Amino acid sequence: MKQFLSVKDIPNPIDFALKSIELKADPFKDKELGKNKSLGLIFLNPSLRTRMSSQKAAMNLGLDTMVLNMDQEGWALETQDGVIMDGTKVEHIRDAAGIMGQYCDILALRSFANLVSKEADYRQEMLNGLIQYSGVPVVSLESALTHPLQSLADLITILEQGKITGKAKPKITLLWAPHIKALPQAVPNSFAEWMLKSHFDLTIGAPKGFELDPQFTKGAHYVHTKGEAIKNADFIYVKNWSSFQDYGKVGTGLSDWLLKKEDLDTMNPGAKIMHCLPVRRDLELDSALLDSPYSLTLQQGENRIYSAQMVLKTMLLELSKKA
Repeated sequence: MKQFLSVKDIPNPIDFALKSIELKADPFKDKELGKNKSLGLIFLNPSLRTRMSSQKAAMNLGLDTMVLNMDQEGWALETQDGVIMDGTKVEHIRDAAGIMGQYCDILALRSFANLVSKEADYRQEMLNGLIQYSGVPVVSLESALTHPLQSLADLITILEQGKITGKAKPKITLLWAPHIKALPQAVPNSFAEWMLKSHFDLTIGAPKGFELDPQFTKGAHYVHTKGEAIKNADFIYVKNWSSFQDYGKVGTGLSDWLLKKEDLDTMNPGAKIMHCLPVRRDLELDSALLDSPYSLTLQQGENRIYSAQMVLKTMLLELSKKA
């Protein structure tokens, strides 16, 4: 595995998630695999779960980690070629990535969408520059388009619950939630892509005008009311995202999309609720629901360790074959 940017980088998401569950049962058995190797974690945006889970996963594998908060501690990077660097950019991605690849055996980058220019976001210049010039395997810790480590953790969580319910092909709903600011589409894009490649039944519930990029949602069924979306769902993944069509637009006047505990109590008491966190309580999701037995958010957070660990283990095994 030379890179982990989306579900396309693994042959079978369910098999990969099941192997992650096996790893979870004995997380320290590969402690020697990362000995004398290093992981560089590069953050252009804030992080709690991604940073801590990635470091914990690295520790479980015996990897040393180096963390660089590039937005605060590093130089401003130029990503365009042929530019005379007489402005605010101090270093070129070619040089920075090449050096980081010499310091680290694996690199991982977190870089959000700016939600101003769709074209600029979709170029993913920082991530692609790191892949092109570092010479080492690269993991996406969330990009402008996808968040694969989160989606793998989500799939792990669903499969663990499936062992209890006995449902091999659960019905999944991705439910839009209100918010006060523009949020990226990376998490819902990625979640839809992983669920569909797992051949699950996916419904996307969102207000009109908040449909996601079709390249990530082919095969999903759209509905445009909260009630339709949650009916008969086994898992309801709640997440806000800004508009893809009117790029970066925030949904206003849509507070009725807030999912409440009473909605499930009356309409679907067998469902489980998921959210990637962080969550603005009682704006995106009802506090009573988050704190209820419906919620799987803490399990999702824990499984972030094992999604990262499975990816890093796969990369380390391939590196060991080349040694």
